[in-house]
Amino acid sequence: MSIPPASHVPLWRRPAFRALIIQALLLAGVLALIAMMVTNALTNLEARGITTGFAFLNERAGFSIPQSLIEYSGDSSYARTFIVGLLNTLLVSAMGIVAATIIGFAVGIARLSPNWLLARLASAFVEIFRNIPLLVQILFWYFAVLQALPSPRQSLSLMEAVFLNVRGLVVPAPVPETGFGLTLAALAVAVVASIAFAIYARRMQERTGRALPVYWCGAAMIIGLPLLAFAFSGAPLSWEIPELKGFNFRGGITVIPELMALWLALSIYTASFIAEIVRSGIQSVPSGQVEASRAIGLSPNITLRKVVIPQAMRVIVPQLTSQYLNLIKNSSLATAIGYPDLVAVFAGTSLNQTGQAIEIIAITMAVYLTISLVVSAFMNFYNARTLIKER
Repeated sequence: MSIPPASHVPLWRRPAFRALIIQALLLAGVLALIAMMVTNALTNLEARGITTGFAFLNERAGFSIPQSLIEYSGDSSYARTFIVGLLNTLLVSAMGIVAATIIGFAVGIARLSPNWLLARLASAFVEIFRNIPLLVQILFWYFAVLQALPSPRQSLSLMEAVFLNVRGLVVPAPVPETGFGLTLAALAVAVVASIAFAIYARRMQERTGRALPVYWCGAAMIIGLPLLAFAFSGAPLSWEIPELKGFNFRGGITVIPELMALWLALSIYTASFIAEIVRSGIQSVPSGQVEASRAIGLSPNITLRKVVIPQAMRVIVPQLTSQYLNLIKNSSLATAIGYPDLVAVFAGTSLNQTGQAIEIIAITMAVYLTISLVVSAFMNFYNARTLIKER
């Protein structure tokens, strides 16, 4: 029996056409459901006399925020409140990612150490902090540790310049003077030069097999060039030392205890998961690679940095991305201790005052979605650039 050509098969019997129709019907159903939900929400809001739209963003907020990376007061608008909360969220997320990565890699490598005590301590770290809920850890650092510190008058001090008390950590504030821009320009030039040198070193290694000291040269440029510019311009930087006046310190930079507690909890909790990811990534590298590197006389340190870690990153990076995203989303637990992040000041206080629940929750969800997509795109780009190419 001969099979009729595709042109003679009825349109409704073609798999591609049927699949297209099914997808179109599914899309129409989803759009209809969304339209019904929006219509229902608008009808209910109108019945209750609640106005919709984003005009409320220009209204006066009328409340203060204990930490702001930009100028803010009670007379600022809700739009500025949103920016303050967003910057605070990005601040604690960035600090947490950096600290969790450093701690996680150190603990993960320590778990595989031949030193019995070091390996057991690393294992205990993972098992303890991985199995305690994050919210409990946040509350522990805030109430049991930081709130138990002395009052400002009895502050713990370091060289009478750094003070730690129940109201936070107070450190001297840098005050740039005329000519400090030269140091910043030198730092920018050093960063660009170190990146260019790293690219040149990689290409030379691919051509000749000769490895250049990229890290040492890069560190020398990034540290040395700004220091030379700083000294050449006459050290145009002074420090504002905090002073105790009344019941609190004046001057300097104050790191509020809410930020410290949230940062510690997020960093340590996420690091316990990253440590397991690093350990599994290292153990995924065939043992023959390590034996071959030892056979040609490479030291254990060089073997770890040049042979094991580059191959383990293929396993580590995808899982590391998930932990970074979890850390960013877990920062919303800041509401439990009053840290002024996006959820606390915008989806919390601002929502309660304005009643614009749909708009504020939609903006908050869109922000977290955007941050997650940007982090995922960057990590995927990094993973693609560092992936070992198969020959």
